[in-house]
Amino acid sequence: MDRAATADKIAALIAPFNKKEVPITDATTFAGDLEFDSLTVMDFVAEIEDAFDIIISMNAQAEIETYGQLVDAVVKLQG
Repeated sequence: MDRAATADKIAALIAPFNKKEVPITDATTFAGDLEFDSLTVMDFVAEIEDAFDIIISMNAQAEIETYGQLVDAVVKLQG
């Protein structure tokens, strides 16, 4: 799956978690813009892992702060 298709799929997965309907761009931050707390992050990561059949390590999760970084990480993990 290319980056654009991956980005679209992740954007669709974010929608139920995006309570304030924040516009999603590569620079959108999970903690700041979307106001995800730790429980929301865990639920969202589980959705991503299930949807793409990947595992995002705790170390990788700690480094992902923006939507763009997440898309890039998922593309990389898909090989």
